[in-house]
Amino acid sequence: MDKYIIIVAGGKGLRMGHDLPKQFIEISGKPVLMRTVEAFYNADSAIKAILVLPAEHVSFWNDLCRKHKFFVPVKVVEGGDTRFHSVSNGLRYVPENSVVGIHDGVRPFVSAEVINESFKQAALKGGVVPVVDMIDSVREKTGVDSSQSVNRDIYKLVQTPQVFRANELKDAYSVDFDKSFTDDASVFERSGRDVFLVNGNRENIKITTPFDLIIAKALTEN
Repeated sequence: MDKYIIIVAGGKGLRMGHDLPKQFIEISGKPVLMRTVEAFYNADSAIKAILVLPAEHVSFWNDLCRKHKFFVPVKVVEGGDTRFHSVSNGLRYVPENSVVGIHDGVRPFVSAEVINESFKQAALKGGVVPVVDMIDSVREKTGVDSSQSVNRDIYKLVQTPQVFRANELKDAYSVDFDKSFTDDASVFERSGRDVFLVNGNRENIKITTPFDLIIAKALTEN
């Protein structure tokens, strides 16, 4: 099966407190989004990349590619009003008989091992998400000021890429948008399909705050 990755990059960077959308902020001289695209190309150059951007960011992306001499092949698609609609737009360019991953544009540190294993298992099982264990203790609120401890071992932190057989994901996305859809796996589950887990990598952080930029800079300099 052919492999596709839809990289969704529609963030405005409000929590970053920065004029520039977070996906375009440079880390050690290179924009976050370029690092994300490269992660997939370096893991498997046969993966075809589809980059979903707000219409107003397309020309800026093209300018950045010229500035940084960035030649990794990507197909740029305009996004929609929500992440759900942006993914739907990207799926239009994915053939039925393929495997497709959906990835956050601001997760540039996903490992090649996670990428390749996710695509492998999705082809076998239909839909997978990478996860990591929770480190902190977890409590469940039982009232305004009350809470109780819970077993953190039964909970996982979800990352991307979330990878699926394309025909099944396209069918799942044929429904109307629901605000309860928190990610692609939740859309997939709504269609009655199971989602399986693969091991993620701890470095695969989602860059959304100034603190995340500090971590990202440290990771690029190691």
